[in-house]
Amino acid sequence: MSSSKFLKELSNDYEKLLEIELGYDVIIYAGEEPSIKEIHAHSNILCIRSSYFRSAFFNEWAEKKDGKFIFRKPNISPQLFNIILRFLYCGNIELKDLQGPDILKLLIAVDELNIYSLISYIQEFLMEHKIEFLHQNPIDILETVYQHETFTDLWNLCLQIICEDPKILFNSDKFINLKAPLLELLLKRDDLYIDEIEIWEILLKWCFAQHENINNDPTKWDKDEIATIGSSLHRFIPLIRFYDIDPIDFFYKVYHYKDVLPQDLIHNLLEFHIVPNMKPKDNITPSRKLYSTIIKSNHIPLFASWIDKKDSSYYNKKKIPYDFKLLYRSSKDELDNESFHRNCDDKGATIWIAKIQGSSQLIGGYNPLDWNGNCGWKYTTDSFLFNFIDGKNISTAKLGYVNDARHAIYCNSNQGPSTGNLFCPYSNNWNYNYNSREYYPNIGFPTNFRANN
Repeated sequence: MSSSKFLKELSNDYEKLLEIELGYDVIIYAGEEPSIKEIHAHSNILCIRSSYFRSAFFNEWAEKKDGKFIFRKPNISPQLFNIILRFLYCGNIELKDLQGPDILKLLIAVDELNIYSLISYIQEFLMEHKIEFLHQNPIDILETVYQHETFTDLWNLCLQIICEDPKILFNSDKFINLKAPLLELLLKRDDLYIDEIEIWEILLKWCFAQHENINNDPTKWDKDEIATIGSSLHRFIPLIRFYDIDPIDFFYKVYHYKDVLPQDLIHNLLEFHIVPNMKPKDNITPSRKLYSTIIKSNHIPLFASWIDKKDSSYYNKKKIPYDFKLLYRSSKDELDNESFHRNCDDKGATIWIAKIQGSSQLIGGYNPLDWNGNCGWKYTTDSFLFNFIDGKNISTAKLGYVNDARHAIYCNSNQGPSTGNLFCPYSNNWNYNYNSREYYPNIGFPTNFRANN
């Protein structure tokens, strides 16, 4: 007879002990009226399996009546307490029939009872099987997780979900109720994928919601109202990357609130935007790691896999061998060839992405060499072109590697990113030559089109 069979028999015997309640000396009242249920258990098993119960018995703070220990747990439902007891007795737990909210409540319960071996297991189950639930009610979930230091994995995943798609939080009706420390933690994140001007507007929205009696128009504020709003914003101001806000947005959306911002900051920002080639004077926080406004973080491991000529699923978000940095974005850096080369020349390997106007289609390419000057054709066997028929769905990707290494990359200061038979002769106008096969296979580009990159 194998040892695994002995263990199964042992598990079954302890499960029977739980069911028949022979010799129990613990009474647990689980749940709230009118759904309270009396549950019976054995102190020696609870003591061995849970440090919470061990402390209760040894330190004698558990209520005792007629020789039995009494516990009252109105915050844990009878259903969840039975699941916990089954695990304590026989090491079995089944979560697949539970909904996301109940699994989160179960996680909170096992944390309270100090059943550490279950905390990681339940977190992992939530992250693998209830991801849709984690996208719902993000504020409630984030605030719940924030209160429990042991929920590290779930905390990191919740932050990752929100940073990848901030609208699920910031567009929520409950956003204005977010606690200040949580908002501060989010604004500190370098990977919050949203334009800085939007972050500033979101902060103002939250601030005004905390002071509903104050008019949103700063021209109508008196001295007391200026002081109140300034005090409310004070802790968040160092977290806003003001130098990443373009001049027009700064003038109309930031400078408008100059009375509640530090005057030296306003002076330095005005100087930065007005004086040519002026560098920031402040000890500024580095720009957030925005990849693009048209791609999401799930595109990044796909690009890394293609760069290394691996299967598309070879890398994932937790395993990416490259550090991707945003060099150029047309909506921020102007849409012209000169701006493209000013930001991208002599920066090493680059991926460029453009969105075809009037559609969700994304096109792009990888240049493992430098963009520089007017050197014409550059030789490489490692470049590629790609096409997402639906830019939001990475499964619609088509990929073509270089077929003619002699005509892989074309460098011309008067052109945008030109790769093989896909040319950007000026601004956002593109030409694709179907008769040429520098890249193969054909991945479905239009012949002539306009795009923003």
